[in-house]
Amino acid sequence: MSDVYAPPDTPLAVIHQDHEVLLVDKPAGLLSVPGKGEHLADCLLARVQEVFPEALLVHRLDRDTSGVMVFALTPHAQRHLGLQFEKRMVKKTYVARVWGEVAGDAGTIDLPLIVDWPNRPKQHVDHENGKPATTEWKVLKRQDGTTRMRLMPLTGRSHQLRVHMLELGHPILGDPFYAEGPARAFPRLMLHAETLRFRHPDGGKGLTFRSKPPF
Repeated sequence: MSDVYAPPDTPLAVIHQDHEVLLVDKPAGLLSVPGKGEHLADCLLARVQEVFPEALLVHRLDRDTSGVMVFALTPHAQRHLGLQFEKRMVKKTYVARVWGEVAGDAGTIDLPLIVDWPNRPKQHVDHENGKPATTEWKVLKRQDGTTRMRLMPLTGRSHQLRVHMLELGHPILGDPFYAEGPARAFPRLMLHAETLRFRHPDGGKGLTFRSKPPF
């Protein structure tokens, strides 16, 4: 994977839209928000705002991760959703393909994370200064020396799933930061935000939105 930013030229994939929220399917390789500099201006937020000028950011996905992202269409919805993320009321599931065949069928990883300053934006485990990070995992399928997994982060730390899988001894395939050798030699990061569940800002009804993994 090269360091040149070449985001995919794909049309905006809207999953759901109403008077308060917009759900879109983010492609891998596209920033959620603009980076520093003109060459990093193309991002999902900018593409969404071209079509929905009133759209407001609620959360982010890593550039290399694909899947469901929610945007607010009113300031009220942005506040409402922001609080749900803050209070960990939003439920997220991801699908990942990892290197090696994982032993056991399910488990929980509870390892605190902090930014690895000399190697930013990488994160690492730090039991002294790290922020709490918890991920539940479940094996879906083992195949050809790799494992397909469902990951359920209970916290939302940067690179949480990527570092937790590395610590489990099974880095996510195609990860440009944490995978090495053959585990890295995949066309993309094999991590996809599959479902997002939250309460609708108008009325509080629980809703789940889904995006099928492209791998």
